[in-house]
Amino acid sequence: MMLARPKPGESEVDLLRFQSQFLEAGATPAVQLVKGSRYGDAHPDQPPLHDHRDVVMLDDLPDLPPALVPAPAKRARPSPGQPLPQDEDPEERLSRHDQHITAVLTKIIERDTRSVTLNLPVPSGVAFPPVFHRSQEKQVGRAASGKRSIFAQEIAARRVSESRVPSVGEVVSNLNPPEGAVTYEAPSPRDKDSQLPGNSHDFQEPHLVTGKGLKSQEAEQEAQTIHEENVARLQAMAPEEIMQEQQRLLAQLDPSLVAFLRSHSHTRKQAGAKATKEQRPGGPSFPVTKEDPIMSASTSEPGKENRPEPGAPALALPVAPHKEWLHMDTVELEKLHWMQDLPPLRRQQTQERMQARFSLQGELLAPDVDLPTHLGLHHHGEEAERAGYSLQELFHLTRSQVSQQRALALCVLSQIIGRAQAGEFGDRLVGSVLRLLLDAGFLFLLRFSLDDRVDGVIAAAVRALRTLLVAPGDEELLDSTFSWYHGASVFPLRPIQEDKEDGGEDEEPATEKAKKKSSEEGSKPPPDLARHDVIKGLLATNLLPRLRYVLEVTCPGPSVVLDILAVLIRLARHSLESAMRILECPRLIETIVREFLPTSWSPMVVGPTSSLHKVPYAAAMKLLRVLASTGRNIAARLMSGFDIRSRLCRFIAEAPQELALPTEEAETLSTEAFRLWAVAAFYGQGGDLYRELYPVLIQALQALPTELGACPLHPLSMQRMASLLTLLTKLTLAAGSTHPEPIRQECFSTGSKWLDEAATFSLLPFWHSCSRSSEAHVLATTSSITWTQVSGLHLCPEDWLQDMEHLSEELLLPLLSQPSLGSLWDSLRHCSPVCNPLTCAPTPEALPSLVSLGCAGGCPPLSVAGTASPFPFLTALLSLVNILVRIHKGLCGQMAAVLAAPGLQNYFFQCVAPRPAPQFTPFSAWALRHEHHLQYLALSLAQKVATSQPEPATNALYHSMALALLSRLLPGSEYLAQELLLSCVFRLEFLPEKALGGPEAADFSDGLSLRNSADPHCGRGALLLQACQDLPSIRSCYLTHCSPARASLLASQALYRWELLRVPSLLLPVPKEPLLPTDWPFQPLIHLYHQASDTPSGLPPTDTVGTAMRALQWVLLLESWRPEALWAVPPAARLARLMCVFLVDSELFRETPIQHLVAALVARICQPQVLPSLNLDCPLPGLTSFPDLYASFLDHFEAVSFGDHLFGALVLLPLQRRFSVTLRLALFGEHVGALRALGLPLTQLPVPLECYTGPPEDNLALLQLYFRALVTGALCPRWCPVLYAVAVAHVNSFIFSQDPKSSDEVKTARRNMLQKTWLLADEGLRQHLLHYKLPNSSFPEGFELYSQLPPLRQHYLQTLPSGVLQNGVSKT
Repeated sequence: MMLARPKPGESEVDLLRFQSQFLEAGATPAVQLVKGSRYGDAHPDQPPLHDHRDVVMLDDLPDLPPALVPAPAKRARPSPGQPLPQDEDPEERLSRHDQHITAVLTKIIERDTRSVTLNLPVPSGVAFPPVFHRSQEKQVGRAASGKRSIFAQEIAARRVSESRVPSVGEVVSNLNPPEGAVTYEAPSPRDKDSQLPGNSHDFQEPHLVTGKGLKSQEAEQEAQTIHEENVARLQAMAPEEIMQEQQRLLAQLDPSLVAFLRSHSHTRKQAGAKATKEQRPGGPSFPVTKEDPIMSASTSEPGKENRPEPGAPALALPVAPHKEWLHMDTVELEKLHWMQDLPPLRRQQTQERMQARFSLQGELLAPDVDLPTHLGLHHHGEEAERAGYSLQELFHLTRSQVSQQRALALCVLSQIIGRAQAGEFGDRLVGSVLRLLLDAGFLFLLRFSLDDRVDGVIAAAVRALRTLLVAPGDEELLDSTFSWYHGASVFPLRPIQEDKEDGGEDEEPATEKAKKKSSEEGSKPPPDLARHDVIKGLLATNLLPRLRYVLEVTCPGPSVVLDILAVLIRLARHSLESAMRILECPRLIETIVREFLPTSWSPMVVGPTSSLHKVPYAAAMKLLRVLASTGRNIAARLMSGFDIRSRLCRFIAEAPQELALPTEEAETLSTEAFRLWAVAAFYGQGGDLYRELYPVLIQALQALPTELGACPLHPLSMQRMASLLTLLTKLTLAAGSTHPEPIRQECFSTGSKWLDEAATFSLLPFWHSCSRSSEAHVLATTSSITWTQVSGLHLCPEDWLQDMEHLSEELLLPLLSQPSLGSLWDSLRHCSPVCNPLTCAPTPEALPSLVSLGCAGGCPPLSVAGTASPFPFLTALLSLVNILVRIHKGLCGQMAAVLAAPGLQNYFFQCVAPRPAPQFTPFSAWALRHEHHLQYLALSLAQKVATSQPEPATNALYHSMALALLSRLLPGSEYLAQELLLSCVFRLEFLPEKALGGPEAADFSDGLSLRNSADPHCGRGALLLQACQDLPSIRSCYLTHCSPARASLLASQALYRWELLRVPSLLLPVPKEPLLPTDWPFQPLIHLYHQASDTPSGLPPTDTVGTAMRALQWVLLLESWRPEALWAVPPAARLARLMCVFLVDSELFRETPIQHLVAALVARICQPQVLPSLNLDCPLPGLTSFPDLYASFLDHFEAVSFGDHLFGALVLLPLQRRFSVTLRLALFGEHVGALRALGLPLTQLPVPLECYTGPPEDNLALLQLYFRALVTGALCPRWCPVLYAVAVAHVNSFIFSQDPKSSDEVKTARRNMLQKTWLLADEGLRQHLLHYKLPNSSFPEGFELYSQLPPLRQHYLQTLPSGVLQNGVSKT
């Protein structure tokens, strides 16, 4: 039995199992350990074993080992089963079985050196022997050494050269060949005779028995004697006996041993044949040197796979390998393929997608670009002929053991991300690069790279992290708009989808929801968090402590410091929770304040610096400002716990040019110091610094006219001046909110003179030049600072009113007459995101899990934040005008010129026109918020002017604008929505149609409709007049049902009314969706429906009739006079909302006002121009399934309608032929009893009857239900005339249809139905079904009849069986 050899990967347990199997089998071991002398006296009958191990024999090794201290003699204890012999010494028995190395060494027998030739050393003329170099020796036969070491090969070669003594015959034979060569001799006649006749084997010498191990004098003789005996025995045997013995030996021997013997014999045969061939006459002799042994075929066999196959092309290498080179004795060609020249670049002949490859600068390389190899873009693995690296190969490089390769890969990936965010790839790539990288784990690869020990890898990882998180242009946009009207308040940069998922749990308290959410996030692993929110996933990996360690311990270079600060700023903008984690990270803020905001530092030299530590930097101040913007408590902790006051004094007290910093850095640092103080003042903090820095602020304020007159004006200087004015605004507001009246007036009057002068003497000349209109909002803010706090005072001294008049006459009125201001009004519609929705489209690389404003490359000039945007200045101007008009009522007439600008009115017309809303993105939310500010300020001014100077045409436009703005306001603007509901939306002055004959025009329009049969005293005109009179009640109703949550309203109110002590944060709520839904006019009806559904007792809510009537009045008013306000609500959604009125309870729809209002609204939906857009088969906003709502509607109708015609009209309206058959099946299949209550006359049907009868019905199940209802009498013209006419029309069309494509089932059903119709006992129904002609509402039945059957129908009836026809005739 052959047992399997151990294989790689098997454990020690497997080896023990093999041993047990071997012992159980009792097989003979393949190897036997023989202990005997080296001279062959032990077991002379066994052939010696060939040992090919790498063994080096050292002649100087002593025979005996070093003396060891002998251990005391021990007596062996006999085992129970094997008693110790009495005549044998136990010590001798133990020594005989001892296998230790000492026992082996003590039995080494000295070799016989009696016949060894001794060679004396060759005398040399040098002091030292020459140094041995392997390259100087010939390496022809080196492959024969196998796996022997170099040392063993050299020792063996020396021994052969020293021990070889040439014989006389050899010397004679070597006369002709070159010196030192050996030639092969031909066999002698004696050897030829020793061969077996007829046998191809050569027996001139023994093949296996070599005499190795015997004495040198007897070895060759004994071997030859044994060989001759074997040959004689073989010659005495017959060939058949030889074959039998051969088969017997083959059966007994191991197959591997047989294969070895055959290969050995074959090798010797080939060698002999080759030598014989070379010694033939005329044949050249191949000399073999003595030093190089002859290489046999068996030893060169393992190198066969390295030799190229016959016919294969030779490997073209730029440098040919030589065997003299180290480790090149065996050439492995497959490992040298990388040295070949690159294959020619393959041209793409198809449209298949190819793998994207990038250069080391992150550029996308074209598939067919041919670049030189010295650029380092080749030899990267797959597609070696193409230049560039793929994302997979770059990922592979990031895991390299070479730190330079890791840093290079991270740098290339960083540049690829930057170019992708900038939109350079465009549509050349399929899919998103950022999405692919994040799905591949790039985020956590960066996090792991931050833990690297090499500074270069850490720097590259930090740069890549900044490139990934901080979108280019976002921070520049937010910094440049900080001084805008409420520009310091921004939306958090966090995913919107995550908050949408959490928004469904409104019934839970906010605190419990926050705790539950935080616990769920804590249990999720970072990859799951990063899949929905990249920032949360990063924070869960302990990123902040690592960044602190890099800043504090490693002291990186300036670029790494700036990248880390930028990453921290982006993390702080994510949410209040992220900002709190940054603040609470141990020693992070302390390190930043200590290292990068010192109060004293060495002057910086011009040019690049090696370190930013112990040098103030503006990015550190900006980080503190962003942290303070996230919440009042964080701002207080920063101001009190990190000595920020002293640093503000240090950087504000000195002018930027006096700071020992570069010019731009000093300007930016001073600007950020002003902004940080302004943010603190927004919470009513930092007011104590005002008295200390009062001279500095006044001096800076006095220098404003001079700085504004400088040309050209540097953008950094403009931002610094804007930040200064923003700071003064917040300080004025803080003084009015936190100090008593005398101190407040003193603080207010401190800088009013300089502010007025700065505005009066700088703004007007500035506008005359009209060269820098984009920054002019700074000057408008200058005047608004003066009067912002005055509006909150109860007393208005006369000198203040005179100052306002002076400001109006000297500044505002001349400014309003400037042509350049008109051009600004005209450019509003070009820069508006509402008028240009495509400007807010998301970027191709926008990810829902990583929010950014998408301002890569800057904003276009014609946009809200562009260089040509009029929004900042016009918003500040409208804010100033509103403040002046609110204080001085007499200025309303003069300020009305602002609203009379044609550009503003054209802009309003564009905003109220029906158009798709901008796609909701983070940038669109930011841009729309600033546009809403301008619209609200303009409407607020229009509301003040409308009282004194009513203009019907423009007031209607303002009312439409107010309705449009109300439906677009975003979270954070709750106060604006409340003010619009209180002032503009339900203001009678904004409804001039009441005074201009609007009700009469509505009655006249309804009178033109031939289908209108309403009571003239309850017409639409009277309903509109009543709605105008009830506007205060309507406003109260909508304030109750449409007001935002109280907490959000109070926070927004504190922000917009400058109640700084109540402002919780400058971070706005996440803009998930607009504040009010698009169907907000129907909100009271929806609330009534939900309250009725949630009330277990079924009692209607209180004041149900009043609430429903106010809501219906307002909807009717909008349908009649402001139809564009309901453009976003499809007619099907309006119908569904009206159906909710009937589902509230069983009595509400019976109220006469409700009946009149619903009937008027249904008539508006059924107008010919509106009815085609009524689509009940598409998804409706706010409704999961219209068929489910209709099923509930049928249940309620069948239970409580009692034949109400208006209720029946709403039941019939969805049964039109073009709507889903499911609705008709629901009535005729599950609610067939409701047919008896559908008594609506044909003359009161709100839509034409043809909408129900055409095209012919093709649903077989519904046709059978029609026929069954007609035959059973459930559907008759007395109590359901409309559906009776509809059923007769469809059944008639079906039984007489001649469609050849109909299936056999339809044909059979048609024939059966026709037979049953012919055999009907009801003659009237039979007459209607057979003689139906076409629908006509003027007939009592609702259709016309043929006087006699047409010929086609008569011919078709002839196909019926004769018995059926006879029965029909007899019945007739």
